[in-house]
Amino acid sequence: MSDNILSPQALPFLRHIERCNQARLPGERTPLFYQGRQIGWIAPEIAPALTLKGLRTGTSFILQDASILESLGHELALSGLYTSHNELFDVRDDEDNVIGQIDRGAIPLFGLPAEGIHLNGLVNTPDGLKIWIARRSASKRLDPCKLDHIVAGGMSAGLTATETLIKEAHEEAGIPEAIAQKAVPVARIQYALERAEGLRRDILHCFDLYLPNNFVPVAEDGEVESFHLESLSDIFCRVRDTNDFKFNVNLVLIDLFIRQNFFSVTDSIILAKALRGHRS
Repeated sequence: MSDNILSPQALPFLRHIERCNQARLPGERTPLFYQGRQIGWIAPEIAPALTLKGLRTGTSFILQDASILESLGHELALSGLYTSHNELFDVRDDEDNVIGQIDRGAIPLFGLPAEGIHLNGLVNTPDGLKIWIARRSASKRLDPCKLDHIVAGGMSAGLTATETLIKEAHEEAGIPEAIAQKAVPVARIQYALERAEGLRRDILHCFDLYLPNNFVPVAEDGEVESFHLESLSDIFCRVRDTNDFKFNVNLVLIDLFIRQNFFSVTDSIILAKALRGHRS
């Protein structure tokens, strides 16, 4: 087998990575610049409203003052162009400096990067390594009833990845802070895809946490329908054979499978390169 070709056993996993990186830019989007650097891609749905605000210059939109993003997002929601999440996210430049905030629901329309955390909740058992899996509530706005990590969530304005992890661990699964603090950062995954809500340019901060054998998660905030402790081997087959998991969860699990040596060395190198090779 060529060093650049996945084996038939690993090839099905590649579809998840490709699915999360199907955005072809610019498409119908217009670049958004701040201080001479591009920070986003404006969707055609909101382009007329931003043009009326005087932000359009030729073939681009220029943001002179990033502090207006919050009010812009609010006005667009009032105009019915999207449904507000009533949760602000930080907007950062390419040097990771916070330049403003905007409602979470507006981020895909502006084509801005959004950051979040995903936690692999692992348990060492006599029967091998297992992982806690959540089923998303039927009331979730995005991807209802899909399978998910025990803890996953977006980074609200002002929070770091670790602070978000501790907050979400308590809210989503009842994990005490003393346990959540033991989580280890293991990966940073980026992708860009078009979805119904707009352009998703997400940055996932991924963590591993080995939980006590007697720990049972509790859905504290109503966002999870149920939790199940599953063999990692069974989850490997489920990711390979189905689309049961929320789209981005598959990427974090593939990274976990690589680190747990579920693939051959060659397949691991190719899949790792695919995961890390995409920039949003």
